Amino acid sequence: MHITIRQLQVFEAVSRRLSFTRAAEELHLTQPAVSMQVKQMESSVGLPMFEQIGKKIYLTQAGDAMLLHARTIMQHLEAAAEEMNDLRGEDSGRLRVAIASTVNYFATQLLADFARENPAVEISLDVTNRELLLSRLEANVPDLALMGKPPADMDLVSESFMDNPLIMIAAPDHPLANNKQIPLSDLPEAHFVVREPGSGTRVAMERFFADQDFSYQKSMELMGNEAVKQGVEAGLGLAVVSAHTVAQELTLKRLVKLDVVGMPIMRRWYVAHRKGKRLSPTAQSFRRFVLEAGARGTS
Repeated sequence: MHITIRQLQVFEAVSRRLSFTRAAEELHLTQPAVSMQVKQMESSVGLPMFEQIGKKIYLTQAGDAMLLHARTIMQHLEAAAEEMNDLRGEDSGRLRVAIASTVNYFATQLLADFARENPAVEISLDVTNRELLLSRLEANVPDLALMGKPPADMDLVSESFMDNPLIMIAAPDHPLANNKQIPLSDLPEAHFVVREPGSGTRVAMERFFADQDFSYQKSMELMGNEAVKQGVEAGLGLAVVSAHTVAQELTLKRLVKLDVVGMPIMRRWYVAHRKGKRLSPTAQSFRRFVLEAGARGTS
């Protein structure tokens, strides 16, 4: 069996994306080039890695087994490259950061500040929801991730660095906009604009409502924080969002924060990486930068 490193890289990307098209976009290749690499790998192995059912592709049993080996090999190669750089006293000068979409409202400023202090560093930023971010970490794609609390059953090293309060927002003309200490029981008929499944904010909201024995009515499910804010502003319903995402809208009075009993829901932001990962000097420097910025912001 003869398999190239490039074939493993392409196979891993297709496995993670479950799409030849999206894998091609990620790898900056054409779709025929991606398909050819996978076919050559399957020919060498003697087994199909994927099967297509309808318009979707799925990993075969052989594909599932090969994916574990592919990720292990790629992690070892990356660790070897980083160790060689360390022995030569060199830094790759590359930083791959994955962030939850809600973190984007302040993380881009963090990265801009870090880039000004480290102009030679090449930064790659991946903004996604929590579910996809966890899959990126599982595949050891980013050097570091900025996110909500990582799941306890995932093999990660994480440290919290900043508060992430979740608040309830409404349009300025909402009947309860000026009320104080609003119990959830006053909102039985309220409709909520919610994030897509896989969003950490939605998970936290639904957990809070369940603890309060409150059943909410969903008026619309939207992808991303901007769409949710616009939906609330248009009068589609209430929403629970990170306070970091609506600072400007609250200042401009395009949205209002409702004074709901038990809120804000206090969470924390974390900087995380795979356990056992050898962080490059650049990644270590950015991790310290994030922790120090968080300490300044919460002191």
